[in-house]
Amino acid sequence: MFRLFANSSKGMLRTAAKNQQVRNLSIHEYMSANLLSEAGIKVPQGIVASSAEEAFQAAKKLGVSDLVIKAQVLAGGRGKGHFDSGLNGGVKTIYSPEEARDLASKMLGHKIFTKQTGASGKDCNKVFIVERKYVRREYYFAILMDRAMQGPVIVASSQGGVDIESVAAENPDAIVKLPVDIKKGLSLESAQGLADKLGFVGNARDEAADTFIKLYKLFLAKDATQIEINPLVETSDHQVMCMDAKFGVDDNANFRQKDVFSLRDPTQEDPREVQAEKWNLNYIGLDGQIGCLVNGAGLAMSTMDIIKLHGGAPANFLDVGGSATAKQICEAFKIISSDAGVSAALVNIFGGIMRCDVVAQGIIDAVKELDLKIPLVVRLQGTNVDEGKKLINESGIAIFPCDDLDKAADLVVKLSDITSLAQKVGVHAKLSLA
Repeated sequence: MFRLFANSSKGMLRTAAKNQQVRNLSIHEYMSANLLSEAGIKVPQGIVASSAEEAFQAAKKLGVSDLVIKAQVLAGGRGKGHFDSGLNGGVKTIYSPEEARDLASKMLGHKIFTKQTGASGKDCNKVFIVERKYVRREYYFAILMDRAMQGPVIVASSQGGVDIESVAAENPDAIVKLPVDIKKGLSLESAQGLADKLGFVGNARDEAADTFIKLYKLFLAKDATQIEINPLVETSDHQVMCMDAKFGVDDNANFRQKDVFSLRDPTQEDPREVQAEKWNLNYIGLDGQIGCLVNGAGLAMSTMDIIKLHGGAPANFLDVGGSATAKQICEAFKIISSDAGVSAALVNIFGGIMRCDVVAQGIIDAVKELDLKIPLVVRLQGTNVDEGKKLINESGIAIFPCDDLDKAADLVVKLSDITSLAQKVGVHAKLSLA
């Protein structure tokens, strides 16, 4: 499966380091194959289809008897997945256009469930019909930006098609590392030397070296932080091909990598994160019960930590930034409240550039518009804090104000427990200050 991911992970540490929306870009297999092909890098021939009839025509057009049909969803484990249509497996070997049409009808318009999709599954809207290649040998190849080397490093192995971390742990001598001077680039001599170390011989040696150089050029051209090919293969007819690719692209290069970022399919992403990006909010969904709305990534991280310290679990990371408007605050609450698992919410604002009265107005607007049922604990400090507290006090809305963060965290955990217990027994609990 070909995949492309922006370098920004959903890890909270990376988010804390950047006070801006972090994209996790993922594009479909057929799109990644096109990127490689456009760079002159060999990949199996394939045609994407959106209907069973298109799949039939694609198989006919490819003109070979050995084919593979692959469900195009942004999740791993497709081969062992299953569809709500009853079909098992999202990657199937086929031998005729008729078989392509039959299997496509059981994939398209249906949900696939894999180890990575969760219980909700993923909609399959496209399939990729690809020629089947018979592999002689499998290799691992990657280029990444390495802090220790202060530049690009190639990591390769003659043991590909498997978990490279396991290879590194069990047989570290099988891993080859080659630092690249970013000013000079990857020379033909260095590429050929790498091919020799991996065990390529004859014409495959020269073709492998050429592939390495083209991948390095693509790495630079796309502002990549990582390109991983696993497996890179030598086929039975001694061609060197990329059977699977993962790209890491610097999200700060979005402004000049429009072609890459335009390939994004938001229908395959968490709708809450898509909505957050629309409003320039930093949001990451988590598995807890306590919604968090905070300004500043560091404060957001510490807020989540203190909730955990008091026995609770945050439902999200949400940083509204330092210049959010009342409308953005309202939209943030819409995102938090769209999570059915949230049983209470904590607002923790330290106003510097961000004004507490703006946040207060956003909270009030959100509670009224959404008819918010969950208990809401609010801690406001900093710029215009008195004005903010006055707005809340005069709003007539049942909000639990608390100036001390430790006490606020303790309170929201207790309120969450009460609300969760009431929900479990089917009772609507309306909590208010005594």
